[in-house]
Formats: sequence, structure tokens, C-alpha cells
Amino acid sequence: MRKEDPAVYQDKDSHLARVLEVKDFLALGVGTIVSTSIFTLPGVVAAQHAGPAVALSFLAAAVVAGLVAFAYAEMASAMPFAGSAYSWINVVFGEGFGWIAGWALLAEYFIAVAFVGSGLSANFRGLIQPLGITYPKALANPFGTDGGIIDITSVVVVLLVAFLLSRGVSTAARVQNILVVLKVLAVLLFIVVGATAIHAQNYVPFIPAHKVVNGNQFGGWQGIYAGVSMIFLSYIGFDSIAANSAEAKNPQKTMPRGILGSLVIAVVLFVAVALVLVGMFHYSAYANNAEPVGWALRKSGHAVIATVVQAIAVVGMFTALIGMMLAGSRLVYSFGRDGLLPKWLGQLNKDNLPNHALTTITVVGVVIGSLFPFAFLSQLISAGTLIAFMFVSLGIYRLRPREGKDIPDPSFKMPWYPVLPFVAFLGALAVFWGLDKDAKIYALVWFVVGIIVYLLYGARHSYLNNKD
Repeated sequence: MRKEDPAVYQDKDSHLARVLEVKDFLALGVGTIVSTSIFTLPGVVAAQHAGPAVALSFLAAAVVAGLVAFAYAEMASAMPFAGSAYSWINVVFGEGFGWIAGWALLAEYFIAVAFVGSGLSANFRGLIQPLGITYPKALANPFGTDGGIIDITSVVVVLLVAFLLSRGVSTAARVQNILVVLKVLAVLLFIVVGATAIHAQNYVPFIPAHKVVNGNQFGGWQGIYAGVSMIFLSYIGFDSIAANSAEAKNPQKTMPRGILGSLVIAVVLFVAVALVLVGMFHYSAYANNAEPVGWALRKSGHAVIATVVQAIAVVGMFTALIGMMLAGSRLVYSFGRDGLLPKWLGQLNKDNLPNHALTTITVVGVVIGSLFPFAFLSQLISAGTLIAFMFVSLGIYRLRPREGKDIPDPSFKMPWYPVLPFVAFLGALAVFWGLDKDAKIYALVWFVVGIIVYLLYGARHSYLNNKD
């Protein structure tokens, strides 16, 4: 229950260079949110759960994400500290709760780095296969999967991004901004070209009748709800913006604009892609289709456009990797900064960069992504993040009484207080409840491990403990 003094975080993070502007945070957020999922999830969710109403699943998930984003925007502008939810909860609720929130986000970043690296590898191999270039199975798949030993492409990509980030956030931001523009153009190209191949009858009925197919809820509000829990993974990227708030110029303005602006852009793109995709072909055509966007373009006679979009999508996946590794390294740095993990993780190099923390998340990402099969952990990313989202939503109630006192009065505040923070909490809880049983079990195991680490190491070595 010991709470950190916000002035201490302000002092500890003061050595991080404040170089990121609104455009950088918009690129960071859009690049992380509009990732591989926009090219895969609309088709998968339409076929498995929602039919043409997949657009409603995206909108419902966006509403919940938007409510939480309001809370994130206020927290980030009031407390622009590295580590986002971990640091905020440490200040308003106490170290134990902060550790739980941070440990939840750590699962997101470790696994997300591995997933994006592996996803980029799979798409890259699919892109070069028509050229007659194929990898031996030993170098194409994770250890123990289809004769694989190591996913070499995933290793190289993660190491490349780590090298880029080790040069500083301003260098990474310039690359990120260029790649995000390319990726958004690719999405817009699909929307424009795909719109010419829409058949109105594919939208009828827009909400199919409810039934259970192979244990999955399909159609009706049940199918839409099941789609929300599956889709929510797409929107978690705005946490990566908040995690870098200690490096923001004028965080009172840049943080709310970056968080809320990137979410709005992402929602518009997601809904547009979903509507075009289910309009081009009947939703059932996308069952078990790992690349629905490319497939739909090719089947519509746009093979060249399909290749262009997929090629840009592969390059654009670097943006998600940059966002996740940047945010994850700042979270690991925050743990080391506070003594909850070995203190060398919280040290900065001569250029005031947390490269020890960056090395750690790189190594873990490479190990998980290139050596071990990890598909069964996919929903653990959502489970961990949703728990952090619930903490942040309720944290507004502890933040408001301190604003203008020991915490600066932020220029942005969550509207309709005190109602909206609780509505955001309920929304995140509802999405969490919709995750499958395995995801909840994996999350429970992860948190048991986290509590053991905290009790055996963190609580003993915490700088707050040393103060006492």
C-alpha cells in the first residue's frame, strides 16, 4: 500500500530527453494499433462470430477503448512518467497494485514483440514464395513446430528494431512516421479498390440469426459480443503512447492529442476495412483465411494491388514492433528504476537511454518469438492489458482529489466525472469476461508468478522499502 511520491518520478525521469511531439505520438499510436490485425481480424471475426456485423464488433470495442483512453489521457497529462499504468497506479493506489498493473502490461509487451516478429516473418516468407525463394523448415519455424529450430527472420527483425531504438527515440520516431504513412496509404488503397468490388447482397442479413457453431457463438448480439473480445486486442496500442510520456514535449497537450487522435484514426480505418471486406465476398469465404485482404483483392482480379498492399503491410509491421519494444523497454526501465527488478535495468547510458531495459525485452522477445510456439498465449495479451485498463479507470477517483496539490492540475480531464470512469471500468470488465476460459487461466498463472516475484524480490529491494 506504500505510495510513491510523484515528485520522485518527475526527478528520476528528468534525464530522459523530451523530444516527442504530437505527430510522433500519432504515428506511434496508429503504427501500433493499425498493425497486422487490420489485415486479418475483420475476415476471421466475420466468419467465426459476427458475419457482416463485424463492423459493429469493431465499433463496440472502440467505444470501450475510447472510454479507457479518456482515463489514460488524463493520467498521462497529469503524470507524464515512464511506465504508464504501472507508475500511475504506484502513485495513486500503492506499490503492490502498481506491480500487478505493470506485470499485466509486461505480459502484453513480451508476447506482443514475439507475435509481431513472428507475424512479420510469416508474411515476408509468403511474399517471397512466388519468387521461388523458400526457407528450410529449420530456419522458418519456432522450435518443435513443423521441423523448426529457429525462426531466423523473427530474430533478425527484432534485432534490427532494437538497434534502431538504441540510437534514440527521435531517430526511431522519424522512421516510424514514414512507415506509418506508407501503411495508412496501403489500407486506403485497399478500401478504394475493394469498394469497387462490393456486392450489396453480401450485407444481407447484416446481423445473422444466432447459433452455436463448433462451440463458437455466431450471429445475434452474442456473436457481436464474442467478436468484441477477439477484436479488442487491436486497440491496446494506445498504452504504448502513454508508456513514453516521459519523453514528450509539453505532455499536457501532446499526450491527450496523441492517445485520442490515434484511436480515432484507427477506428475509422478498422470499420472501413471490415465493411469493404464483407461486402466484397460472403463472410463465410473468410473462414480459416490468414490473409483475407490479399485474398479478396486477388479473387477480385486485383493481383498487383494485392501484392503492393501485402508488401507495404510487411514493412508496416515494423511500426508495431517499434511501438511495442519502445513501450516495453520503458516499462522494464521503470521496474528497475524503482528497485522491483534488478536496479541495472533502471540505469541510463551516456546518451540517457534505457538500453539495459531495451536489451532485456529484445532477448525475451527473440527467445519467445523464434524458439517456442506461442499461439495459445494470444489472448493473454488482451487479458493482461484489460486488467491494467480497469486499474487506470478506477485510478481517476484517486487522482482527482490530488490534482492541483501534489500532482499538477492537467489541462485535459476525463469528461462526465464521476460517472464515466466507472463506465470505462465496467466496459473493460465486460470485454475481459468475454475472453475464453483458457485466456483467464493463463492470466491467473501469470499473476501468481508475478506475485511470487514481487514477494521474493520486489518488496525486499524496492526503493520505497529502503525509505522505511
